[in-house]
Amino acid sequence: MERKIVFTKLDLAKYPFLEEASKYVGRLGFNIRDLEMMDPVLNRAEDRLKSALIGIRKEKSEILIEEVEIFSFPVAVIMAVATENPIVKRRFADYEAKRIVEYLKEEDPRKLIEIARRFGWRIKFSEEKNYGFALHFVDYLKNTINFNESKWKLVNRTLVKGEVLLTKSDVVRLLEEEARRYIESKLNVDLETKLPENLAKRINELRELISKEKAKFKLEEFPSEIINEAFPPCIKRLYDNVLAGRRVSHMGRFTLTAFLLNVGFKPEEVVNLFSSVSDFNERLTRYQVEHIAGSRGSRTKYISPKCSTLKTHRLCIDEGRICGRIKHPLTYYRRMVRRLQKRRERRESE
Repeated sequence: MERKIVFTKLDLAKYPFLEEASKYVGRLGFNIRDLEMMDPVLNRAEDRLKSALIGIRKEKSEILIEEVEIFSFPVAVIMAVATENPIVKRRFADYEAKRIVEYLKEEDPRKLIEIARRFGWRIKFSEEKNYGFALHFVDYLKNTINFNESKWKLVNRTLVKGEVLLTKSDVVRLLEEEARRYIESKLNVDLETKLPENLAKRINELRELISKEKAKFKLEEFPSEIINEAFPPCIKRLYDNVLAGRRVSHMGRFTLTAFLLNVGFKPEEVVNLFSSVSDFNERLTRYQVEHIAGSRGSRTKYISPKCSTLKTHRLCIDEGRICGRIKHPLTYYRRMVRRLQKRRERRESE
């Protein structure tokens, strides 16, 4: 008989998607008006949002103040919604999901299964060698539908009696998607109440931060679907060279990696792309890709160099004449995506 798993207050601080976390807040009669007297909660909520915006992740080694952490999540959600900015919402959801992953990686396997079951997963321990978990294939497919890496395709997984065998890292990766969807659902609401003055003031400060970073955020406005046809000539050449296994300069690799990560590629997909290059070193490549993605080192997510820099390093095609006056590869991509989408809409309406 399985021993009942009990979630502690620390668990509620780490995993805001748990039903117990919402009930805990409800039991204490939390009211938005109470925020006038809750500066520690407001400070932490604001810290969560600012960290999401500037790409800094809270280290799991930091001591959590449980009460503050539990209450600051719903407050941060309110603040994100109040900015009325989709990029803020997307960054916050990503930041929180990544933060949760750091805790899940070190979680007790029994508790990991209980967390997964809270999302409705049909999951259990597996005794198969090299695997720790078995997940019903329907639940597996539901959570991998947006994964592009070949390793996640069902035909490439070990399937036993309708269950997909998974490692702990596999389970954590799938739970990351569940956590992100949960947070995104919380952000997809309309505020119908007047906010306290001190909270409104902090939200205005966030809007000012967003305004200062407007150019940077503008580059993030891409569709979830990756459209290779919209790649600028310089990126297309770098992409094709890597795909063909040809060696690419250090600047070329950085440019391609940063570009792909910003248009929607996952770090694992970029690592797999570079695996065809003759001097491929998986450990080094993974470190560099994750550093550029903002999950290592300074925790800053990089964007690809602007066109003038690419010209200096002789990575620009035909001195940019093909691209006109565009000054950044991501700007080219965004404009081409819009153009291609309009063409598609016209064809469908004919």
